[in-house]
Amino acid sequence: QVQFVESGGGLVQPGGSLRLSCVSSRNIVSVYHMGWYRQVPGKQRELVAGITSGDNTNYGNSVKGRFTISRDTAKNTVYLQMNNLKPEDTAVYYCNADTGSYARLNWGPLRWGQGTQVTVSS
Repeated sequence: QVQFVESGGGLVQPGGSLRLSCVSSRNIVSVYHMGWYRQVPGKQRELVAGITSGDNTNYGNSVKGRFTISRDTAKNTVYLQMNNLKPEDTAVYYCNADTGSYARLNWGPLRWGQGTQVTVSS
């Protein structure tokens, strides 16, 4: 099994910045796609940003130009730098690997961590 532990959330004013971290209990070098997701009550979890094993990145339209995803494979950590935060960015943020990697790396069933709460408010 694998565990992802997210941290770095908090309360920030609009226009502010936060840097989220996600530490994996397993090596992430062979993971094809790692993503940051967010969820607000009553809505489905959505992909915010992703990064591949080749360090190609992809972003949701609402965060393009403001968020940056990166990873440090030596630390088994994925980061999300969030700048110019807006109230609509308020959510619980999670990270996870793609389901294909779970199968290929024999990590067992896909599981989600506790997430980290980000609140953007004045």
